[in-house]
Parts: sequence; C-alpha cells; structure tokens
Amino acid sequence: MGRDSVSHQVIDLPNIDGSQFKVPLPTDFAKVTASTHRPRFLLLYGSIRERSYSRLLTMEAARLLEAFGGEVKVYDPRGLPLPDGEPDTHPKVVELRELANWSEGMVWCSPERHGAMTGIMKAQIDWIPLSQGAIRPTQGKTLAVMEVSGGSQSFNAVNQMRVLGRWMRMLTIPNQSSVAKAYQEFDEAGRMRSSAYYERVVDVMEELFKFTLLTRDLLPFLTDRYSERREAGAELSERMGQDKL
Repeated sequence: MGRDSVSHQVIDLPNIDGSQFKVPLPTDFAKVTASTHRPRFLLLYGSIRERSYSRLLTMEAARLLEAFGGEVKVYDPRGLPLPDGEPDTHPKVVELRELANWSEGMVWCSPERHGAMTGIMKAQIDWIPLSQGAIRPTQGKTLAVMEVSGGSQSFNAVNQMRVLGRWMRMLTIPNQSSVAKAYQEFDEAGRMRSSAYYERVVDVMEELFKFTLLTRDLLPFLTDRYSERREAGAELSERMGQDKL
C-alpha cells in the first residue's frame, strides 16, 4: 500500500455512527428507474423593462430547451413583491414557489447593473425557500446562469448567481453565457442574431438539458446525507423510546 493510499477498512473513525455510514457504490445507480416525462425547466429573468434583453435572451433559451424536448415555463416577475414585503400567500409568490417545486432544472438570466445582478433577479431567488416542510424546492436540481450587459463583456452577475446556486444546493452546470452590448444582438422582432454569443447560448442549453437528464432521477441518492440520516435516526430512536414509556 502506497504512502498516501488508505483503505477504509483500517480507518479509525470514532465520531462516525456506523449505522448511518454508507459507502456509495456504482451499483447504487442501477437501482434508479428512468423517468419518461419531458424534462421540466423554470426560467427566471431579472428585468421588467418593455424591451428587456434578459427576457429576450431567456426566451431564446426557452425555445432551445423546447427544441431539445423539454417542457418550459417562464416566470413573469412583474407584480412580485419585495421579499418580506407581503406574506408568502401573495399570488405571485405562490406561483413562483409552485413553479420551483414543479421544475427539474432552472435558468437564471440577469442584466448586470452596477456590477451586480439586479434586485428583481435577487428578489425572485429570495422568495424561493430552501425548504417547505419536507419539500426542498431547489436541492439537487440543475441550473444554468446567463447575463446581459450594455457595455463590454462581464461576468459579475453570473458569478454572483453561481454563489446563490450553490447556496440553494443546486447543480450549476460548468458552462455559462454572458452577452455584451446586448442591444446589438437582437433584431427589431426581439430575436437574437446569429453570432458566437448565440452559439454559446445553444451550448449552455444543450449542456443543461444533458445534465438534467443525467441527474434528475438520482436526486434521492445524490442528496442523501450522512448528517440527515443520523438526525432522522436519532429522532426515530427518541420516538420509539417514548412509545415504551
């Protein structure tokens, strides 16, 4: 055995609960039943201007995902209140949360404003909770991030959204899109012109679709955590102990 090679059979782990410690095996993936429905995608954009370039870019992404075979829903952020400005029973909040629960993958597209994503973009994400009872609306779902800017190409907004995606426990794909001088990239009808920027959007949506197909049926396995198994086991033991009183 090499100097840096360690067998799990000889590791001393005194803090580990052996009843909840599982070794992942390739055969675990063979137990998964493949879904037959079309992959479901929720698309969010971060501007409510009449000619919103983040919305136009989002609609191009929607067309591509539908062409790949996905079912796509685009959320309209108009009328969504600021986080905590209204109760979570507000119709626009309920709509957003239902779409988040329904989706298997997401696309977030924001303009870059003052070196950051817009407040409109952030407000939508802030209204999506990490958990709703036993439901976790975003955990383990795929995510693609895109941005538009009025000047030179930048990556501030997509980098911020990647941080948020990680915080929301999502699988953010490696590829991304950043469209510079967006006002030059769309025609009068709002369709994106042929360019390297457009081809990157195609690449990103193709990658998102593949990652979604690859992972959507594996969520229970991929998000099964030692700490949560241990917590659930402790709660079960406590309930059983109370039943015997």
